[in-house]
Amino acid sequence: MLTQESHFKADLCVSTCLCPQYHLLEKAGITNKTKVADNGKKIRKNWSQSWTVLHGGILTFHKDPKSAPTGNASKASQIVPEYTVDLRGSSIGWASKDKSSKKNVLELRTRHGCEYLMQYDTESIISDWLKVIQDTIRQLLNHLKPTPVRPSLSLSSGVSATRTSSGPDSEQRRVRTKLRRFLQRRPTLQSVKEKGYIRDNVFGCHLDTLCHRENTTIPRFVEKCVRAVERRGLDVDGIYRVSGNLAVIQRLRHKADHEEQLDLEDGQWEEIHVITGALKLFLRELPEPLFPFSCFDKFIAAIRHDPAPEAIPFPDLVRTLPLPNHDTMELLFKHLRRVIEHKDSNRMSVQSVAIVFGPTLLRPQTESANMTIHMVFQSQIVELMLNEFQNVFSQS
Repeated sequence: MLTQESHFKADLCVSTCLCPQYHLLEKAGITNKTKVADNGKKIRKNWSQSWTVLHGGILTFHKDPKSAPTGNASKASQIVPEYTVDLRGSSIGWASKDKSSKKNVLELRTRHGCEYLMQYDTESIISDWLKVIQDTIRQLLNHLKPTPVRPSLSLSSGVSATRTSSGPDSEQRRVRTKLRRFLQRRPTLQSVKEKGYIRDNVFGCHLDTLCHRENTTIPRFVEKCVRAVERRGLDVDGIYRVSGNLAVIQRLRHKADHEEQLDLEDGQWEEIHVITGALKLFLRELPEPLFPFSCFDKFIAAIRHDPAPEAIPFPDLVRTLPLPNHDTMELLFKHLRRVIEHKDSNRMSVQSVAIVFGPTLLRPQTESANMTIHMVFQSQIVELMLNEFQNVFSQS
């Protein structure tokens, strides 16, 4: 099923076809999912990426192979089923805002009281999932109803009636058999990646994970953006403050996620505000910000000159950061200082840069009543890091 690129696009859109026996739709692709209720009982959300397969009226969410137990290499290379959802009697629609703060979220409810949320950033892809699942549920309602048994007095008819009465169970077994064979034929996640159909995302990936994958301490995307801005954007008015075209930024994000050889000198990225917007978006979407959650209160205490014994000076704090955070931070602040050196032409002073990057680089793990105060300190921390760059990083 996954042999032609026309049937399996890199943005995770796979083939949709008809299952000839019931005319049920068939689809596969990557989505983000979480289970929020089990047999009517609410459970804690735990979002994860999933290889999702719709086949024969069954929706199967597969585990990320990286979640397999350490040392089990053979299992780790396979896509392991995590949840199997029988769509008969189910319902699906757009989730309300109180269900999730993410965008493009679907809510799937089963007749057994289980609830799942499905999400993907590209609206057209998740909308396609909604349509296909809705169509499948409708077709299951129309085509999988038990056939009524007609009474008969003849022996042969009696045998026929017995066979007919067991029809739905037999059909279910056949569907399960076909699904099992389909899953056995599925390619491993590794083989799909090797063929270039799927790449691990750059945006939204944990900094440690991304750097480990790229065998570096600074994400390549960050380095490319910094180089591009320094080549042709330092004198541009409002650099980093002016927003770029959101549609083009999203296109650049998609390219970064799916193409290893990204060329920011390509004419389609000529608008420098698109590159700066994509860099800010990358930093905002880090699951844990550049200033780690564990250090947030420590940096706040340092900027407030907290006299408490546990208060740590800025250089010492920076020195304790994980290497990817430290090195990426050093590159970014060194770059921002170059931007500030051209403030006469780009009108970006230390204060302007700090206001832009404060909330992007630092945030607490959970929101609190102190958010307004924190926003002030976030900008002050970035401002101090810029002003004291040599002192902060020369000792680290």
